[in-house]
Amino acid sequence: MSTNNLSYNDQGGSDSAVEVGQETTPTSSNAGAGFGLFSTNFKKNDDLKEMLESNKDSLKLDAMKRIIALIAKGKNASELFPAVVKNVASKNIELKKLVYVYLVRYAEEQQDLALLSISTFQRALKDPNQLIRASALRVLSSIRVPIIVPIMMLAIKEAASDMSPYVRKTSAHAIQKLYSLDPDQKEHLIEVIDKLLKDKSTLVAGSVVMAFEEVCPDRIDLIHKNYRKLCNLLVDVEEWGQVVIITMLTRYARTQFTSPWKEDGLFDENSETAFYESDEKKTKNGDEKKSYMMDPDHRLLLRNTKPLLQSRNTAVVVSVAQLYWHLAPKHEVGVITKSLVRLLRSHREVQYVVLQNIATMSIQRKGMFEPYMKSFYVRSTDATHIKSLKLEILTSLANEANISTILREFQTYVKSQDKQFAAGTIQAIGRCATNISEVTDTCLQGLVLLLSNRDETVVAESVVVIKKLLQTQPTQHSDIIKHMAKLFDNIAVPMARASILWLMGEYCERVPQIAPDVLRKMAKSFTSEEDIVKLQTVNLAAKLYLTNSKQTKLLTQYILNLGKYDQNYDIRDRTRFIRQLIVPNEKSGALGKYARRILLAPKPAPVLESTYKDRDRYQLGTLSHTINTKASGYLELSDWPAVAPDQSVRNVEVIEPVRRSIFTSTARSRSSPRPYTKGGHDQFRHFNTAESDEEKSSSQSSEESDKSSSQSEKSSSESDSEQKKTTKKPPQKKTVKPTAKDRYYNELFNTYSCVPVSLSLFSLCILTPCPLSCAALLLQVSGPAFVPEKSHDLLHRMTGKGLSAQYQFPRQPCLYQPTMVSVQISLTNTTDHPLEQIHIGDRDPTGLDMHCFNAIECLLPEASVTVSLGVDFNDSTQAANFQLCTKEDQFSVSIQPAVGELFLPATMTEQDFRKEQGKLLGMNESSATITMAAENTTRQPISRQVATVANLGVVPSGQDNIHRFAGKTASSGALVLVTVELRELSAALITINTEKSVMGPMLLRDLKRALARA
Repeated sequence: MSTNNLSYNDQGGSDSAVEVGQETTPTSSNAGAGFGLFSTNFKKNDDLKEMLESNKDSLKLDAMKRIIALIAKGKNASELFPAVVKNVASKNIELKKLVYVYLVRYAEEQQDLALLSISTFQRALKDPNQLIRASALRVLSSIRVPIIVPIMMLAIKEAASDMSPYVRKTSAHAIQKLYSLDPDQKEHLIEVIDKLLKDKSTLVAGSVVMAFEEVCPDRIDLIHKNYRKLCNLLVDVEEWGQVVIITMLTRYARTQFTSPWKEDGLFDENSETAFYESDEKKTKNGDEKKSYMMDPDHRLLLRNTKPLLQSRNTAVVVSVAQLYWHLAPKHEVGVITKSLVRLLRSHREVQYVVLQNIATMSIQRKGMFEPYMKSFYVRSTDATHIKSLKLEILTSLANEANISTILREFQTYVKSQDKQFAAGTIQAIGRCATNISEVTDTCLQGLVLLLSNRDETVVAESVVVIKKLLQTQPTQHSDIIKHMAKLFDNIAVPMARASILWLMGEYCERVPQIAPDVLRKMAKSFTSEEDIVKLQTVNLAAKLYLTNSKQTKLLTQYILNLGKYDQNYDIRDRTRFIRQLIVPNEKSGALGKYARRILLAPKPAPVLESTYKDRDRYQLGTLSHTINTKASGYLELSDWPAVAPDQSVRNVEVIEPVRRSIFTSTARSRSSPRPYTKGGHDQFRHFNTAESDEEKSSSQSSEESDKSSSQSEKSSSESDSEQKKTTKKPPQKKTVKPTAKDRYYNELFNTYSCVPVSLSLFSLCILTPCPLSCAALLLQVSGPAFVPEKSHDLLHRMTGKGLSAQYQFPRQPCLYQPTMVSVQISLTNTTDHPLEQIHIGDRDPTGLDMHCFNAIECLLPEASVTVSLGVDFNDSTQAANFQLCTKEDQFSVSIQPAVGELFLPATMTEQDFRKEQGKLLGMNESSATITMAAENTTRQPISRQVATVANLGVVPSGQDNIHRFAGKTASSGALVLVTVELRELSAALITINTEKSVMGPMLLRDLKRALARA
């Protein structure tokens, strides 16, 4: 950012361009002092205003950069609003972006001026650039004026249907702003939220769920159909979106699934075991134990969130931890322990929140964190609040096995210079003594030794804790009471003195000689004591009057007289009450008979509990849990339902692929001009007849070149000729011998449609009008340019007990389902005995869409077999985990796809490539400049390296220095466009355009590595 220096002319005047928000400061010289005192700011920011009103975009852009930089520093730039808002209609994209950033900041403050440009904002909502459309909507939603609510509502609805996921994300953010401005729009906003919840983009998911939580968190019915989609998208959503989604799904699961914590049932996920159980497993009453069957959707949520425990974001890890704590079976909650302990290496703010959650968990589940007890040892660099939390956790983890280690650690903490922490340690020792009876005497002896400490705080806290401990076993510790009485004169802390007086009065019968002497000392210093000490002195006098009135009668009357005229009304009231209770007279009535029962009644021992015991009523990780009170906007977790609601509400209807309707309509359109159109059946028959003619011609030509295959071709032509007898022969046309590429297309299309197709997809799109987009029509699925021979180990023969398995990606369209990726698995038996019943077992995640191979009945020794799998990876590189089973064993295996194996190659014209590339800019574009290896600077090596990394097709290019490749994702069919532009000195620019914002950078990384390698 450029700055203007202060310059003075010869006459002592000055011309300065003062930046916005900065004030002139007087200098030490007379001229400077005069300037600072008498100058005015009338010309303040004139240079910026002139630059904004100039005709040059470069000056305007420079001015906007300076203004945005000043706003970032916290300066006030509101007075420039009129000059900035004039440039809102600029044609310069960079300038317009900065103007919108400024308007978002000051639109709420300068509402009147912002309303003057509202028509410009509405026009910008139609801008071709997605960033401009999103910025216009953001500014529009920042103008908090009720009069434009209808305009905002219309803009949000249009943006929710935008092609760009970034604009749809912005519309989700605008929903919350509009709802806070006008809550009456709730029903209309719910419709938009329902629409955005169905969005498949990971960019939108987190924002729309946040809008759902703000506007209608009770509308659980909106989540039903989108539950499984949100679970599957969770791994690819941005981090803060993951936090919001996990929190929402936690509340959803508590309303839709039954409790996995039932103690009267057995946890069982495999229903087969219940079928084969014998009658011996019945209870004595003859009733079988109820086995808990977890809902598959419940399991899907737990499995899809488990990988997020490795996230670098602390909030994500804590969110997953609270989800497992509130939803997972008790024997599975332990998986969160190591991840939470890992977070203790972060900043102290993070430590504080994580330790609070651990403190709540450790009260109920001590065994979870006991192996990591050393991680909670206090360090000298820890802050006081961190030390207190670690102390709380160590106290909760204490048991008979580790109490000696913990007490040794506590002995060090007592000597700390932090007085508050040392006092907390003494309280922790008292809790350990109460909870573990074996160490009660040891703790008491240690606390008694602390009574001789030089620190008053340590002594006072020790007295208070000893008082509580003595209430549990008063008969055995009269010596301790006597020892405390001897130290009474040396203790100055009021609470400690009051505790000793209470002990003397409560157990005065066990120290009959010491208690009256303590009362005598207190009578001398009564007027100078603190109020809490005076109250306990009055109580001690009353108890001694009832038990030893001969020695203490006069002392009691003296103390009661002092208390009668004390300045504190609590003490005066207590004195009058005690006098009427213990001193009989005519006005005392019958209450004096019960004085002994009232004052000397046995009192229950206090229970030393953790301050975090009652925090489990709040959801972990929330603000309410942190501050231990219900915060505004907190949504409580509901109890588990006794009976699970209908799980079919989460089922989503599978829509038939669009390709089927295309091919069917194509077949009909091709056959419509012909005379035989009596019905759909005749059309298909006619179509088959035309195809048989082509097959016949091809078989005749192949017969001349290959005698071995002529017989099969003749038999097929004969069968076709028999079919021709039943149908009328159509007019003859000149047949063309199909190429290998056409035959590949025919095989591919036959898997997608029940109608045989003999035309290429390109000609099919030209002949047949259909409502699909141009990209879908002109995109041709081609054969793989390169099939890697490299295979990956799936199961080693040592791990598999003789069964070895390797897998590779053949890069062929999957025959089972178009959205699946084909995987070939080679199974080898390296043992000396046959392996039986080789098949696929359980899958992880449960909702993984996989087409398994048929079970192999028997695999002989040293024999190998190759089978095919179809896996729908859902456009994600997340591994497909499953069990490879034999008759005797089960082996957990995993298929990890490279990002390049998730594509299907495609070809298109250069014009169509550029057109589709123009639609995938901004956040849908990833690029990088690299230095290529010398061997990779020509077309053929570049194509080979790209094909090695990714299953993409080559797009013809009219420029020698630009190489283009195209494909689509197997699962969703999203376009993937790759451009390699060669520049000088072996430099190259790699650009990837795809709406899959996660896959783009991953593919870019692999391509950079391949092209830079020789």
